[in-house]
Amino acid sequence: MLNVDTRRRIDTARDILVGKVPDPKSQVEQITIALIYKFMDDMDAESEELGGVRKFFTGEFARYGWAKLMNPSVGGHEMLGLYAEGITKMPENPGIPALFRDIFKNAYLPYRDPETLKSFLKVIDEFTYDHSERLGDAFEYLLSILGSQGDAGQFRTPRHIIDFMVEVVGPRKDEKVLDPACGTAGFLISAYKHILLSNLDENGTSKLTPDEKGKLAQNFKGYDISPDMVRLSLVNMYLHGFTDPHIFEYDTLTSEERWNEYADVILANPPFMSPKGGIIPHKRFSIQAKRSEVLFVDYMAEHLTPNGRAAIIVPEGIIFQSQTAYKDLRKLLVESSLVAVVSLPAGCFNPYSGVKTSILILDKSIARQSHTIAFFKIEKDGYGLGAQRRPLCNDKGDKPEICPMHSDLP
Repeated sequence: MLNVDTRRRIDTARDILVGKVPDPKSQVEQITIALIYKFMDDMDAESEELGGVRKFFTGEFARYGWAKLMNPSVGGHEMLGLYAEGITKMPENPGIPALFRDIFKNAYLPYRDPETLKSFLKVIDEFTYDHSERLGDAFEYLLSILGSQGDAGQFRTPRHIIDFMVEVVGPRKDEKVLDPACGTAGFLISAYKHILLSNLDENGTSKLTPDEKGKLAQNFKGYDISPDMVRLSLVNMYLHGFTDPHIFEYDTLTSEERWNEYADVILANPPFMSPKGGIIPHKRFSIQAKRSEVLFVDYMAEHLTPNGRAAIIVPEGIIFQSQTAYKDLRKLLVESSLVAVVSLPAGCFNPYSGVKTSILILDKSIARQSHTIAFFKIEKDGYGLGAQRRPLCNDKGDKPEICPMHSDLP
């Protein structure tokens, strides 16, 4: 469970930024950049304590170190100048790994108020680097603040729905896992946790060898068209134990460079919105379409290995629309991989979107052996379906931390 003090600090940092940085996504980015900046200095200090040397803030970059920024003798305007210059120059720092350079790529300070920055950095100074699950959970909470629908139709998938989908497809330790529209990498992290928990003995000790753990981390891959989402994904994966996360800025629908890469498990909540005039995809798709949701589902169905499995959130139009592209897609799915459709309740994605959705479950192995498709309707997912999405009480009047989804055949 998220530490109360950690949540309070994140909320305080956001409150300070609201007047100068009104966009929630920009707030998250500013907190992310500041935290990583602080953590690099923490790691330098830890290295020195253990008899090593600094590697992040050395040479010409030593002047940007966190301790120097927070020195009481440094005035507000000097602090602002050092920090603004530091975050923009960090991609040029030869002492930091490529992952961190990617995080700072195109970073900038969107305001020039010394007092706001001073108050903001004072809150960030209360965080300390701890490569732990607690810090990862804190970042998950930070990402949950992204409360408005993006320009590309992106919206955050509730954690309990992600976990439900992961449990249904059951990724295993030797399988490649892909999210071709990964956003902040929630599906990848949930799948990773699922595999770790599935490989514990009766005493709660991991049965995975160090070599297996190393290979496991290499099996996760994500694509996103937005450089901002890629940056957030990299941080999220890093804070959940991925020292070299494989997240790529990539347009899944119009680029061909990764077309020949396949996965055993695909999990995604792809964007539902298409730009005016539609998308102009490359020519390798089986379905001729300009709608993003049709193309994404086609992509995922075509990029499963022979025994691959997928769980995909789709707008209900995928199932009922009568246009040729939708019909062709359904035919492709029924003939190759579709084994179940799970109808989600309206309001499931409030406050981000009111679109009625379903989950498509693909399993190529089962599809070859069966000629039927199961349909499930979820009436309740454990939360109210209004804008606030408050947890529902169970029969005893208690509010559970996680409410299971209730499924019934229609």
